[in-house]
Amino acid sequence: MKLSYKLAAFSALILAGFSCGQKEQAGQQAPPPTAVTTYTLVKKSVTGLDEYPATLVPLNEVEIRPQIGGYITNIYVKDGQEVKKGQKLYEIDRSKYAASRQQAQALVQSAEANLARFEKDYDRYQRLDEQEAIAKQTLDYAQTEVLNAKAQLSSAKAQYESASTDYNYSVLVAPFDGTVGISQVRQGTQVSPGQPVLNTLSSNDPMSLNFVINESEIPRFTKMLKAEETPDSLFRIKFSDGSIYPFNGKFTTIDRAVGRQSGTIDLRVQFPNPDRDLIAGMTVNLMVLNEDIGEQVVIPYRAVTEQMGEYFVYVVQADNTVKQQNVILGTQIGEGIVVRSGVQEGTKIVVNGIQKLREGAQITEQTVAK
Repeated sequence: MKLSYKLAAFSALILAGFSCGQKEQAGQQAPPPTAVTTYTLVKKSVTGLDEYPATLVPLNEVEIRPQIGGYITNIYVKDGQEVKKGQKLYEIDRSKYAASRQQAQALVQSAEANLARFEKDYDRYQRLDEQEAIAKQTLDYAQTEVLNAKAQLSSAKAQYESASTDYNYSVLVAPFDGTVGISQVRQGTQVSPGQPVLNTLSSNDPMSLNFVINESEIPRFTKMLKAEETPDSLFRIKFSDGSIYPFNGKFTTIDRAVGRQSGTIDLRVQFPNPDRDLIAGMTVNLMVLNEDIGEQVVIPYRAVTEQMGEYFVYVVQADNTVKQQNVILGTQIGEGIVVRSGVQEGTKIVVNGIQKLREGAQITEQTVAK
């Protein structure tokens, strides 16, 4: 009985060992090669551009507001008209202010006459005092009268200046060359100091373009701002319809500080605007040349995989295995993208089938991408 039990146990052990051996052989068997599409890297002539949403703003812009009260008696410009510095825009009823100025002018003339009279009296009393022909008190009174007359003349002149200022404010003129908007008032409208806004005046040429960058890009743009020479076409404008503005821009300003909450900073580029194609408030795309200029390695974008914020491609090795290679990407151009570092011209990479690959996987080339 014991012998039969031992034989049964030995047989079971042999069968178990045989089964494990079969499993080990099955586990060691290499998977079949993965069929992929490959691409051999070549250099292409490219012009790398980064695009930033941007807004056009005038260099100068001011709200035209009344500084005195009254009724609008004249409007000298049409809506949307271009004006020159000093050109008349609006007139507020001047009759009251003209009368006030005339009255103030009369007060000045009266004060001047009084001062002249008191000065003559003072001179005469001085001569009599030298001869001891008058009391000292009389001379002191004369001197006081002169001082009072001078004070009255200064007061009268100040009133005249104030009245003249109000009179001049009754005609509003353009403080600089530009274009006015749509008038917010009509003839006969009553206005008061500061209210309402009559119109808005904006300068036309040049025009500024404001855009925003992340703080990580600040060193790049700081170098541009400090550079003595930059490419003529470094900054261009693309309109919403895809057309390109014919004039190049000039980089002028980086704001003083990075936004604490946003982590961004404002920049400004100036563009000439001789034909008035650029209008304040327009939203456009600013195109900025980057380092991807000339002959560059370009790969199909579908060949790239991303892991934890880094980018990789599968490079084909001599033994038809693949190696995962980290790459630094540049400008995307159509369906391709510039590779700034990581792979060189002549390198063969996998384009299609990367989802099935892992490091060291065996491949077979099904087709070759062009």
